[in-house]
Amino acid sequence: MVYTIVVHLYAKDDPTAISKLQFKLTEASQVYSRDRETVGWHVMQDISDPRKFTIVERYERESSQKYHLENPYWKTFDPFVMPLLEKPMDLMRFEELDPTLGSHVAEESSADPSVGQMYAGAT
Repeated sequence: MVYTIVVHLYAKDDPTAISKLQFKLTEASQVYSRDRETVGWHVMQDISDPRKFTIVERYERESSQKYHLENPYWKTFDPFVMPLLEKPMDLMRFEELDPTLGSHVAEESSADPSVGQMYAGAT
């Protein structure tokens, strides 16, 4: 299954720091998306707080990270990004669930209301 890393970053309260972080994260996405066994490398910025950023890294398997870590660009990332952050990066690791494992649940819950029925009349 796909191995996923989610990283939350919080920029310093400085428009220059935010701008530099936007640039570096966008650049990193372009570089890392081409790494071998990388399914996707996405960056996002919070719509209500421009200081909040999220990176979602998706790899074919946990061992695929080695290609990411061996990329020469990786050595430039932390030294550039860390001084722009107000607090340390928050990194979480996940294994995506196999959606086919839940197929028996659908059969067992056939009497359950549909999503449409659950929210009928909701405003």
